[in-house]
Amino acid sequence: MFIQTESTPNPATLKFLPGQNVLDMGTADFPTPEAGAHSPLAARIFAVGGVTGVFFGTDFVTVTKNEDTEWDHIKPAILGAIMEHFQSGQPVIAENHAPASGHAEHTGEDGAIVEQIKELLDTRVRPAVAQDGGDITFHGFERGIVYLHMQGACAGCPSSTLTLKMGIENLLRHYIPEVVEVRPVAA
Repeated sequence: MFIQTESTPNPATLKFLPGQNVLDMGTADFPTPEAGAHSPLAARIFAVGGVTGVFFGTDFVTVTKNEDTEWDHIKPAILGAIMEHFQSGQPVIAENHAPASGHAEHTGEDGAIVEQIKELLDTRVRPAVAQDGGDITFHGFERGIVYLHMQGACAGCPSSTLTLKMGIENLLRHYIPEVVEVRPVAA
C-alpha cells in the first residue's frame, strides 16, 4: 500500500491519500480523540502524539497537529497507523455510528433561499475545499447572514477568513441577493 501526502493551505494540517475509499459518501469530522472513539481509524491516528484533529473525506484523511509538534516527527507514525488500519480489515467507522457531518436542517420561511445556498455550496465550494483536505457545511441562515461550519484543513486555517469573505460570500451574494454576509461558526 502506497499512501501519498499533500500539504494544505493550513500548515497545521496534512492530507493523506491512501489510494482507496475512506468513506463511501460524505465526510466525518473528529475534532477531539473523544469524538473519534467510534472510528477505529481515527482512534489509531489520535494515538500518535501531537495529533489534535482527524477528518475523513471519500478518498482522503486529513490530520491536524498541535503547534509544538513537527510533521517530520509524527508523519511516519501517522502513515503507519493508516496502513495498519487498512490492512486490519476493520471498518473506518463503527457500523452503528454513521458519519454525522453535512448541512444542518433548516425549516422556516427562507427554505427556497437555503436550498439555493446548499446547492451552491455542494456544487461550487465543497469540491474545491475537499481538494485542500477540508469541508464547509451550512449551519444556518438568519436575516441575510449565512453561518457556515469549517472542518478538516479549513478549521483554523490562516486563509479561511479570506476564503469565507472573498470567495464564498462573493459567490453567494452574486447568485442570491438575499445573502448579505457569511460568518463561520464553531463546532
